[in-house]
Amino acid sequence: MDRTDSTHRPLRLLRERLRELFRPLPKGLAGDEEAIHDMRVACRRLRAALPVLVRRPASRRTRRSLRLLRDLGRAASGSRDFDVALELLDDLRGERPGREAAVLRKRLADARRRRKARMAEDLLDLELAQLRRDLRKLVARGAEPLDGALGRLRAQRDERGLEMLGAVERLAADFEPAALHAIRIHAKRLRYAAELHEALAGHGTAAVQSMKKVQEALGRMHDAHVLEVLLRQHAERDRARGAHALAATADELAERAGRRCREHHAAYLELGPVPLVRAALSALGAGREA
Repeated sequence: MDRTDSTHRPLRLLRERLRELFRPLPKGLAGDEEAIHDMRVACRRLRAALPVLVRRPASRRTRRSLRLLRDLGRAASGSRDFDVALELLDDLRGERPGREAAVLRKRLADARRRRKARMAEDLLDLELAQLRRDLRKLVARGAEPLDGALGRLRAQRDERGLEMLGAVERLAADFEPAALHAIRIHAKRLRYAAELHEALAGHGTAAVQSMKKVQEALGRMHDAHVLEVLLRQHAERDRARGAHALAATADELAERAGRRCREHHAAYLELGPVPLVRAALSALGAGREA
């Protein structure tokens, strides 16, 4: 490893993560869909990077930056569930393009429009100037030396990796959407940790792709589950007000979403999640006790 290159690698990576956030920000604040997606991803990647790369991860400025990044990511995710639900509903109702299905789709589209309007307000209400100042000050102080950053990353991976592996083993083949969604969040965080490891160590591992497979399989399952829950809620309300045709259509589409959800769960199980996670942690040098 080139020592000159490795000495500057943490700071270079920190600056790169900041550019990823600031680049789509103007278009994202204006409502551009692709820029909003890039903002969400950049927020998550920078939140993963700050505790590893900055000189003082427990400082007030670092903690405030992490809080503001969390708020920015949440605001930018405001309409995502409805975006995905509408796309999936269009796929499911292809076999039943009747009036009732069209009414249900319009309801979801209206809810998405309201959520997008609220999202725009939430984004404008954030303390973005403060976030910019804090992040620039953190960069100006320099980054943690490479050995220290890798040490922090190892400790983080060991803790989170063993926690994820334990959750995967406990759940086994059980279908519990909330617990599976928690595993997806673990996979997402470990994926970003693995990306940091690759960038800092200067070589790749199989861990990034392994975590991505788990994250994507469980993400598709979660999206179908969210749509199923939304449609069940509509069916219940329609039955209560005597709109039985709408309730029946909502129930039927909810059944289809539920079947799709279980298909994605089966695809997740086909990955062999326990050995896959074990192999990923081994590739990262983590989880030796697992």
